[in-house]
Amino acid sequence: MAVVAEVFFRRLSRWQADQQRDSIADLYELTYRDSSSTAPRRNPYEPVPPDDPAFHDRTAFLTRFAADVQRPGFDLLIASTATALVGCIYGYLPDRQGSWWYGRHDIAPPEIGQLADSGRVFNVADLMVAPAYRRQKVAERLQERLLVRVDAELVTTLIEPSNTAAKAAYDAWRWSRTDRIPAANGRPELEVWTQRPPS
Repeated sequence: MAVVAEVFFRRLSRWQADQQRDSIADLYELTYRDSSSTAPRRNPYEPVPPDDPAFHDRTAFLTRFAADVQRPGFDLLIASTATALVGCIYGYLPDRQGSWWYGRHDIAPPEIGQLADSGRVFNVADLMVAPAYRRQKVAERLQERLLVRVDAELVTTLIEPSNTAAKAAYDAWRWSRTDRIPAANGRPELEVWTQRPPS
């Protein structure tokens, strides 16, 4: 059995997150690469490139990440060994126009929409763990550490219905599937998962 290096967890400021964006993008590519091929797997949060509706790309992630770092309530935690970044989770307070529903505030579940209007929703935008560090509770520890920091009444994330591994993980962490967002503009249908943060 291979010995896995010790993992350390820490928060990055907005400035530090921006300085680490290339390393985070490397982790993003590694996380979303299909283990059965060299092609990247689609991330449901990513705008779909018009010339390739099946896959995300690094440039689109970096563009989205640069915007997310500037959002109100942005918070990011990383997991790393002495030599490598192996995990990351980040999120923010969605704006009152509901941009985390791709600009469609009308399709947000009513309870979530009302809480978002009062700045009481925190959206987990991404959770990434390098393949070599999966099944070692790195993802679970990242989301636990983020949730205890969140000053909101509700935490949300979006998951593709076909992503059974992510759904099983969030279910084990006591999140609940609360709604669905219909497919639109080349994006897949998404499930809305929520959890009340620890008080």
